[in-house]
Amino acid sequence: MKKIRLALLAGGKSGEREVSLKGAEEVAKALDPQKYDVKRYDPATDLAKLATESDRLDAAFILLHGPFGEDGTVQGFLDLLAIPYQGSGVLGSAIAMDKNLSKILYRNASLKVPEWYMASKEDIDNPSKILGQLGLPMVIKPASQGSSLGMTIARSEDDIAEGLKKAFAIDRQVMVEEFIAGREITGGVIGNDELTALPLVEIIPGDAYEFFDYEAKYRPGASQEICPADLEEAITIRAQNYALAAHHALQLRGYSRTDMIVSGDDIYVLETNTIPGMTPTSLLPQGAAAAGLDFPALLDRLIQLALE
Repeated sequence: MKKIRLALLAGGKSGEREVSLKGAEEVAKALDPQKYDVKRYDPATDLAKLATESDRLDAAFILLHGPFGEDGTVQGFLDLLAIPYQGSGVLGSAIAMDKNLSKILYRNASLKVPEWYMASKEDIDNPSKILGQLGLPMVIKPASQGSSLGMTIARSEDDIAEGLKKAFAIDRQVMVEEFIAGREITGGVIGNDELTALPLVEIIPGDAYEFFDYEAKYRPGASQEICPADLEEAITIRAQNYALAAHHALQLRGYSRTDMIVSGDDIYVLETNTIPGMTPTSLLPQGAAAAGLDFPALLDRLIQLALE
């Protein structure tokens, strides 16, 4: 059998560079050397090399998170080089990276979302305006970052100003969102034309963490993850349907993972990841494993979807 010549893209320039590199190590270990001839490229330094060698590649596996990797930029570059890749194209990637636009499209698809407000730097000196719109507590986060970078929960007026400063330090657009208390879950989706909703994962941050922040995500043992999530069947089915609806609303393909909050009988959609974490213990691979796809088989499936 002829091996697939695969470019593994990892690293990049975003604040999630180290997460990307660690994920790439796990992916490289899991890919069957009898099936794949893998070559690593770091877009921070290797774009010219990738372009020069593009005619010797059959597909790319993008393992980049955040700006310049998950936002459609690398996807457009690969389109120009005629290299197929797993996951969403330029349009879907760019939409999903913009939390404000994503919320508008979720709402248009009749999905429930927390109320939100797009802040300006002037709000730092006048936080009472936001306070009057959303009330406390509230979530403050950069509109185009991942891994909860720059995200805070404001529980006082002073917290609002500090949270805005922190978020504006790493992003030009900042979202302030109604805080919804409840159980945090995430739902993966796999497929191109025919989609499959994976078993849900519930995320329970450790007592030392106010929410599922960067450290709670990536520090071993910091959070508990339950898969399949222990939810009533009706809630499970509805949440999986929400993940499918979010995937459609954002014009995605290949795979995605949508984060949600279950509060009573309500389910709120928070955001959708187009390149979820990709280690054997990451959230989407956990859902895939519960559906019968171990990590190497999941990677095979994603590459197959890319080549379609």
